[in-house]
Amino acid sequence: MGGSDHPSLIEAILKGQRERKDTFPKIYTCPSEMVAMSMADGWARVTGRPQAVIVHVDVGTQALGCAVHNASCGRAPVLIFAGLCPFTEDGGLPGSRTEYQHWIQDAVDQKSIVSQYCRYVGDLRTGRTVKQTVARALQFAMSDPKGPVYLTGAREIMAEEIEPYEVDQEQYGPIGPAALPAKAVSDVANALVNAKNPLIITGYTGRNHANPSQLVQLADTVPGLRVFDTGGSDMCFPSTHRASLGFRFSFDKATTEADLILIIDCDVPWIPSRNPPRKDARFYHIDADPLNCMMSNSHFPAHGRWKADSYTALTQLNTHLQENPALIEALKHPVYAQRGQLLANQHATRRASFTELAAPRDNGTITADHVGAAIKSAVPPDTVFVIEAVTCAVQISDQLQTSIPGTWLNCGGAGLGWSGGAALGVRLALEARGRPKFVCAVVGDGAFLFSVPGSVYWIAARYSIPVLTVVLNNKGWNAPRKSLELVHPAGLASTSPNKALHISFEPSPDYSGIAKAAAGKTFGGMKEGLFAGRADNAQELKEVLARAVRAVEEGRGAVVEAVLDGGE
Repeated sequence: MGGSDHPSLIEAILKGQRERKDTFPKIYTCPSEMVAMSMADGWARVTGRPQAVIVHVDVGTQALGCAVHNASCGRAPVLIFAGLCPFTEDGGLPGSRTEYQHWIQDAVDQKSIVSQYCRYVGDLRTGRTVKQTVARALQFAMSDPKGPVYLTGAREIMAEEIEPYEVDQEQYGPIGPAALPAKAVSDVANALVNAKNPLIITGYTGRNHANPSQLVQLADTVPGLRVFDTGGSDMCFPSTHRASLGFRFSFDKATTEADLILIIDCDVPWIPSRNPPRKDARFYHIDADPLNCMMSNSHFPAHGRWKADSYTALTQLNTHLQENPALIEALKHPVYAQRGQLLANQHATRRASFTELAAPRDNGTITADHVGAAIKSAVPPDTVFVIEAVTCAVQISDQLQTSIPGTWLNCGGAGLGWSGGAALGVRLALEARGRPKFVCAVVGDGAFLFSVPGSVYWIAARYSIPVLTVVLNNKGWNAPRKSLELVHPAGLASTSPNKALHISFEPSPDYSGIAKAAAGKTFGGMKEGLFAGRADNAQELKEVLARAVRAVEEGRGAVVEAVLDGGE
């Protein structure tokens, strides 16, 4: 915020802060649009309520960059407002062009920069319809599938003098939740009970914190039913439950074994070239956007597909299973108890393997699995995790084993750099709701650099937002190597070091030092600044994490760099 397109907006903000001290929105100054949008994203993800971001004409819109992609894919309701260059040159209207940049920043179609990622784009064409236009935009932002909306307004419109007027916001509410038709409820319930190897695949279901318990009830009612999370966007199903297959970014052999797959709130249920389902399997898909309307190509099959609210649909299914005499009788067959016990045994074995993987190397060096286990031991049990661990995300998930709704948030999209601002937004949202919790961000070294840490930790210190950030230093971008090996497994790159592939971060930056420098000498007025630490081995990690947790609990931020074994 704060560009040449905002004079009238700044005047209005000052007026509102003076006249409506108790109700006027709080303003946070963000030196980076990427961080601002990510903060709004994180806040909206926690509360389900839309947040607003103000940016400067076309250049500020472009600087939002991949943060808009993240909010769109992650279904986070955010209202973006950007000014437009003045459209008059002679000074005949208030707000007319007065500066050099008013010509060079006059884009042909500014809205098109972000329109394909937004649920709605529009212009403020006159001051007499500003409230209606904003209300309409928020309707789109808050109607499932939720997402970002974008409005623009020229200086002349923002400076227009009008008579005060009121709009009843209650008349501009979002579309209400849709339910499954009765036949769909019956068909899906019967299919789940009659399948020999049923599987639920989810991705965003946990966004509604009431959903995990509904999924647990369904899995308990139909023993042998398994639940697989492909998005890792939210805590959709407790990792501690016997039916949990965890989080695997869409690739897991479970999809190749199931004879019935129920997809709920999921964009990518499997990778057709890697783990395609059985040819004789049946598929049902329930989602607020089952056709993936924001994607140009998406061809996942379904024998039944319904645009419905997942909580409403799950409660319908659970009620039907509890009240249908034929299904109640069928579930008494001993085979279901046998399937449930088999899942319990497999789940116990799986969790035991995680414990083995968490052990440090013989020389004391550490892996992502060990870092995940060390974090879990160090932080409070109800910690909210903000995850952008990229190639290490699965290992971190396996070790954290989250089971409380709302305690795991992963970036909904693929725009790296989300977690820095998102963690601040999450912490602020929790405080605003009167339930502040310990917030821990786990981020890869590349994603940390993308997050604009100079802005993130300055904001954290200025507004006293204590968050623990753990940076996984694996000395480079490992994601491009993994992608390359999938396409050219025996190519030149398979035996080449990261430096030759131009994806190495050697010599490594001082990640925690970058954060400490950005935060300054104090943190939120406290004499001691942000805590910065580094760990090269297991003993150091345990000690540094303990100090970092204390610092955050005291109200200071903390950044810990964990150097992983296996890098160059």
